[in-house]
Amino acid sequence: MNMPEQDKVGCEATESLNQSPFFVGFNSFDDDPLLLHLCRHLPDKVISSLHDLGEWTGSEQAAELARLANTEIPKLKTHDPKGNRLDLVEFHPAWHALMAKSIEHGLHCSAWDEDEKERGQRNFVRAVRYILMAATDCGHLCPMTMTNASVGALKSAPDLLAQWLPGILSRQYDPAQKPASQKTGVQIGMGMTEKQGGTDLRANISLARKDGNRGWRINGHKWFMSAPMGDAFLILAHIKDPDSPREQPLNAKDQPSCFLVPRLLPDGSRNGLNFLRLKDKLGNRSNASSEVEFHNSLASLVGERGRGLNVILEMVTLTRLDCATASAGLMRAALSEAVFHCRHRLVFGKRLADQPIMTRVLADMSLDVAAAIALSLRLARSFDLAASDPQEAAWARLMTPATKYWICKSAPVLIGEAMECLGGNGYVEEGNLARHYREAPVNAIWEGSGNVMCLDVLRVLHKNPDTLETVLAMLAANLGESGRRITDGLRQGARDAVADEGMARIFAEQLALCAAAAELSVSFEQLAAPFMKTRLQGNWRATYGMLDARFDAHRILDFVCPPKNQPGSA
Repeated sequence: MNMPEQDKVGCEATESLNQSPFFVGFNSFDDDPLLLHLCRHLPDKVISSLHDLGEWTGSEQAAELARLANTEIPKLKTHDPKGNRLDLVEFHPAWHALMAKSIEHGLHCSAWDEDEKERGQRNFVRAVRYILMAATDCGHLCPMTMTNASVGALKSAPDLLAQWLPGILSRQYDPAQKPASQKTGVQIGMGMTEKQGGTDLRANISLARKDGNRGWRINGHKWFMSAPMGDAFLILAHIKDPDSPREQPLNAKDQPSCFLVPRLLPDGSRNGLNFLRLKDKLGNRSNASSEVEFHNSLASLVGERGRGLNVILEMVTLTRLDCATASAGLMRAALSEAVFHCRHRLVFGKRLADQPIMTRVLADMSLDVAAAIALSLRLARSFDLAASDPQEAAWARLMTPATKYWICKSAPVLIGEAMECLGGNGYVEEGNLARHYREAPVNAIWEGSGNVMCLDVLRVLHKNPDTLETVLAMLAANLGESGRRITDGLRQGARDAVADEGMARIFAEQLALCAAAAELSVSFEQLAAPFMKTRLQGNWRATYGMLDARFDAHRILDFVCPPKNQPGSA
């Protein structure tokens, strides 16, 4: 089709007006020297699969699907035209396409399957895939996370696990409204939070009562239950004393129990889950988060009665790893786009990326991105090794909350800085960065807010003080000459935090920063020195760009984001 001459002139004028090209058409794995280096030990077939996913996540198709899934948001249909309850959520086809892609790559299950190529490093490889996919849309990763983590909880009920695991391990996405037994693949959700409280799960008021041989009946509500079109949900409820006339647990101090609640019964009928509304969230808009009431919903007990918190903790720990890796992925995507824009934009006769003050901002951001990537993948590696290595088990226990705390807290600030690098172009909803910015805070809230993470760190210090010494020894071995001084400071910080709970945030951040420095020292020595001198020296930092002339900002930036690897490069 021929374009009118006046339209051609308009297009040419637009292209010459100092706008950066669209940030698409690159391989987000192959073009990332950090990931390539950290994955260099993986088998060739695994590297090939990461190459394929990287090619897709850097494509125009992926960018468009992410945009559509977050603008054409889910809609709840509570009733049909005749007044019958439906309780269905309608999603745009873009959502289903994203779900199918992530399930194809096993983001919902690869930590548990029998792929020999990934044996001994399944959590690590999955975390790399998670980082890659987080650059597109994080909303659809919620059901990926919960399905993956559900296996940890279902291990407390071997019969249930045997029943559900084949569907979980399937790489086929099946959104059909059918009983789980009739589907080619299933997803599992989770509902913990109730109106009267979120952090203290003992305050839940949902009740379960025995229903003969059929199982249990749940009555109650959940204030936040994401991915409501899942095939089943892990929830907490108190078991009601059958001899008590009151609709409440026998004792307010009783611990809740964990239950698995299918959404549909074997005959295809509804299982008493009434969805009241979908949350109008700041971000994570492609993902439906619902308020739900349970009306005599049939359920199966998972684990022992009154031990629900212990059961669900297995699930929560796995979700915290995903929160950290997703935030690291968002930070990485935001930095890459900011650098890309600044290398194409001319300001005062020079490329914006070559303006000294901007170079230092981007280089400073690069240090945190490299640290977040290295630290989150280090945590994933500890998950792979914890069962056979007591040192790695100690790392996983102490560093899971500390890693989640620091990375998830860092993401909104860094992404906000990346938006500023693009100026007004970063602030419009048509671009990626506005979506990333709205998405960023949720991981610091989901599965334990910042304070909860810091209290979890303190809990380890109280219950297992040897765990800290194990981790400090590992840090000292990787930090070289500074190791003794840094770990002595952490040891004192731990004593201060144990004596004064209000200092828990200070210690958790110090621990995470020191661990990040240790990982950079091992994998990216040229980044470790500037990171340590600017993050561990005690100087006040509230913004990016705090690098002085001691550090070669261009070298740092080009190492993390090589110019030749970005789209549009010659």
